[in-house]
This record gives sequence, structure tokens and C-alpha cells, in this order.
Amino acid sequence: MERQNAWLTYDLKMQKECHDFAENYRTFISNNKTERECVDSFVNEAEKEGFIELNRAVAEKKALKSGDKVYLVWMNKSMVLFTIGKRPMEEGLNILGAHIDSPRLDVKQNPLYEKNGIGYLDTHYYGGIKKYQYVTMPLAIHGVVAKKDGESIVLNVGEDEDDPVFFVSDILIHLAQKQMDKKMSQAIDGEVLDVVIGEKPVVINADTKRAFKTKETLSGKDAVAKALIEILMENYGIDEEDFESAELEVVPAGKARDAGFDRSMILGYGQDDRVCAYPSFEAMLRTKDPERTAVTLLVDKEEIGSVGATGMQSHFFENALAEVMNLAGQYSELALRRCLANSDMLSSDVSAAFDPNYADCFEEKNSAYLGKGMVFNKYTGARGKSGSNDANAEYIAHLRKIFDEEKIVTQTAELGRVDVGGGGTIAYILALYGMNVIDCGVAVLSMHSPWEATDKADLFEAYRGYQAFLKDASFRNF
Repeated sequence: MERQNAWLTYDLKMQKECHDFAENYRTFISNNKTERECVDSFVNEAEKEGFIELNRAVAEKKALKSGDKVYLVWMNKSMVLFTIGKRPMEEGLNILGAHIDSPRLDVKQNPLYEKNGIGYLDTHYYGGIKKYQYVTMPLAIHGVVAKKDGESIVLNVGEDEDDPVFFVSDILIHLAQKQMDKKMSQAIDGEVLDVVIGEKPVVINADTKRAFKTKETLSGKDAVAKALIEILMENYGIDEEDFESAELEVVPAGKARDAGFDRSMILGYGQDDRVCAYPSFEAMLRTKDPERTAVTLLVDKEEIGSVGATGMQSHFFENALAEVMNLAGQYSELALRRCLANSDMLSSDVSAAFDPNYADCFEEKNSAYLGKGMVFNKYTGARGKSGSNDANAEYIAHLRKIFDEEKIVTQTAELGRVDVGGGGTIAYILALYGMNVIDCGVAVLSMHSPWEATDKADLFEAYRGYQAFLKDASFRNF
């Protein structure tokens, strides 16, 4: 069964809408490379569209009614938005769920050291990466430093043209025989992914960009480290001990770019899963007066198993939903459980795009292709579907009808050839409530690499499809 190319379905007007939407997305992923940055951006946009903070609504004992819009931010790294529908919530919600964390290098809590005259930050990689991809490329440092007095310092160094960048070194090819004989997975050791941050035993003034003498003589042991500590204090107000309460993420530096002579693609960092999070959020903003309450989840920690207080395995969503139902005068423990069990969800997550250079890793009939629309993965998992959510046929038929009526271009896929690999999403976690869930997102080429590629038409079809789902989904279990 052949799938149509989405580009061939567009007239000039649709092509312009597609490129305009993609340009806004490209700007978003260029400016927001961490969970905290994504949440801050989403909050600003949501409030412009009339969403109010849930805790404020609770404090004011606001009675929620159809059409009202609320959101909750959890620990500055996860977020959920609700638009109250016309039907009782006990009949179910329409939920989009994406994650906003991405693979990267995390700075350790005791990171700064000097070795043979070079200053480093020690890191621990986050999520599934090919470690060799992170050497010898410009890197930026994003994050927050929480000080003991309650102040939080936001750090974003390496993105502006006037900023310095950072890097992980690699051995020159002339001396790399031993390294080249290793398997790719062993060529770069995880403890070697330490970021070079300086090597001059002087301090640079933040305003003049000139060196100046320090209070103590910067010579002898750890002169470079001492200078770097003074630079951090002078330029950013950060003391070495402040790293203990910091969350600093090292990510590829630079803006996302149009790719290809035809500008049909976007090349950028963090598209797994922001290429689904962004259209999910935008679809939520465009959903007005839905029949069923519309929900969009934007969560942390998916890349390491959805664990922790900001991951999908925590109860922050269930707790937030209970508060919303209470404000709407619809809460009881039984009503909450019926609400969750009757809900429909699209787990808005990416799929692996077929790569002709590595065709032996895919089964062509059941692969996702760039330019062929929004991707459905009935199941993910690995080797015998282990660990997967396997969506029900009746639910898929319900979704097919919705997307066919709205002329959304879709395709179906598995995550690679049987027994080659596999992966997972947050789908199975929401399925624990008994709701209907299927993975539905955008195909990504070079997934989990520092620079991933996506197709603009696939992004636009996901946006259109997510709108149609929030508006029209109505499948119930009982």
C-alpha cells in the first residue's frame, strides 16, 4: 500500500501556510533547547491566549465552565493545559501528550577541574546518544543555578554570536589507531565527554572583555581553574559551590536551519520530541469550545524512562485533573477514574524516518518516510513488542475516520526492522488508566543525533491532525 506525499496535496496557499508554520517552529527550537525554556515560552504564549494558572484558579475558587482555559506548570519542567469542554469530564478527555526533554550532556554537581593547564566541566550524558557525535562541535550551556539565598540565575551561554562556545576534544587522526580499532560504542568513553571551558590563567571582565589582575596570584597549581571560578563569579554571579544546586545542560550551539535546496526540511537540535510538542501546543491554543475537554501534556524525563517528579510516571497530571474537575463541580474519585478510562490520547512522539543509507535497519512497507504525513505507530517496544502500548483496532478505525474527513495525510510505521532495535514513549503509562492511546507524530531522520532532520509538511500535517483530534475524537470504552 503506497502512501501519498503530503507536498503533492498542497496548493500554493497551503504551501505558504506550511512554510510559515515551519518558520515559527524553527524559531521556537532555536530559542528553546531545555525543558525549562520550553515551559517558559509555552506559558507566555498560553497566557496571551487567555489561559490562567490552575493554582490561581484554585486559590480564587473559580468555578470552571465550558470554554474556560487553565494550565499548571510542575517544577518548571513539565506542563499541562486544559480547555474545558461542553460534555461532562466523566465521559472522557481528548489528550495530546508530548515530551520536551532531549538527549544532551548534563553538568555534574562537582564539575569544575583543571588538567594539564586546561579547564573542564565534568558531564554525565542524558538519554540515548552516540557519544562520538558530541566531540569537536560547538556547544552551548543552558540552565539554572539556584543559590542558597533563593536567587535563581538563568544561564544561556554559546548561542549569541558574541558568546564563547565550548567543546569536547578528540584525538587527532594521526594518533588515533587504537581508538579507530575500537567498536563505535566504545571509541568515546562516557567519562571523556568533559567540556573544555578555558585554558588561560587570567580573568576576563564582563563589560570590557579585557583581562584584569585578580586578588590572588594566578600561578602554580590550578591557576586556570581559579581564573575560571573568578570569571563565573564576575560575569554570572556563580560560585564553585553553587554547582551543587544547578541544572546545567550542554547542547549543540546554533540555530536550527532550513535544509535542502528546496528548503523542505529543518535541521536542528532537540526535534525529538519538540517537533511534536510544538504542534501539540499550537493545536491546543487553536481549540475553542470543544465538545470534550481538551488536554495537552508537555512532560520531562521521557528520554530516561519518564521517571521522577516531572516525568509521566509521577502523579502530577492526575492531581491536576482532580483539581480541574473539582473546580468544575464534577469531582469524585469514581468520576476521576471514569474520566481517565474514557479518554482518548495521542502520544505525540516521533518515529524513525526511513534512511536509504541504512535500509537494512528498516522494513520498507512498514516504515515512516519524510514528506508522507503524520505517522501512526500502533505499537513500539522491542523484540516481540516488549514494553509497548499496542493500540486497539477499534480506536484506530475511529481515528482514521476523523483524519480522512479532515484530509490529513497520514502513514503507519514500526520503529525499525523486527529484532533490530526498538524504543518506547509515554503511551504505555497513560494506557495504565485504561484509556485508548496510540503513538502519533513526525518522522525524524538521524534521531537522537545533535542535529536531527524533519520534513516541514510532516510537521504541518501533525499540527492539522492534532487540531482535528482535539475537536472530533469521541471514542469511549463504556
